[in-house]
Amino acid sequence: MIDTHAHIYAKEFDQDRDQVVQRALEQGIEKILLPNIDLDSIEPMLHTEATYPDICHSMMGLHPCYVDNNVKQTLETVHAWFAKHSFIAVGEIGIDLYWDKTYQKEQEWAFVTQLNWAKELDLPVVIHTRDSIKETLALLAKEQDGSLSGVFHCFGGSIEDAKAINDLDFHLGLGGVTTFKNGGMDLVIPSLNLDYVILETDCPYLAPVPHRGKRNEPSYTQLVANRVAELRNCSAAEIASITTQNAKQLFKLAP
Repeated sequence: MIDTHAHIYAKEFDQDRDQVVQRALEQGIEKILLPNIDLDSIEPMLHTEATYPDICHSMMGLHPCYVDNNVKQTLETVHAWFAKHSFIAVGEIGIDLYWDKTYQKEQEWAFVTQLNWAKELDLPVVIHTRDSIKETLALLAKEQDGSLSGVFHCFGGSIEDAKAINDLDFHLGLGGVTTFKNGGMDLVIPSLNLDYVILETDCPYLAPVPHRGKRNEPSYTQLVANRVAELRNCSAAEIASITTQNAKQLFKLAP
């Protein structure tokens, strides 16, 4: 399996990162994909990738929660990294209107700017949405000229949302929310097009049941696969196989 969205470079893993990676390998997690969030996360992310070069692969982007009125300058610094290092995606990028709408316009501008980088660089994008699915889809639909690909990570929306995302040729990242009792995903997952599904943890956040509320980690990808398989009435091995193939194709990972 592939954990397509993990922040194992975060300080929450500083004491036991080696063991966390080892547990992931023991659970059959062969790749761990690292999304960037801001300027401060670049160095620890690249260090983590260098420490586990066959397992960890970095992305580059600016997370919407770190967008402010200095966004133009921040994006110039982020963009410069694409000339210095090879990344598997532009991410994580998007729109987050959950905490604060002060910088909504700046978030939208940053999102579109980074979508255009993805077109120029021929890279997939990893999209973060929170309380912003309609706004995000509207902007993505305007920019989708057939060359954009990517994933709406941490998907927790409706069947209609899933169809709108798939219609734009984008994938859905399923994580710990799929295991939550009142998450509503038990009604959505049976109807999803598995050709567009990939697995993730978003660790250290959103740990799946039975670890909810504790630190998440890549080895828990197996718990997500188990829950999706249960809801689809198939084996976890089948879900692992399909989602791994989807992830390898989307992120152009070597077989």
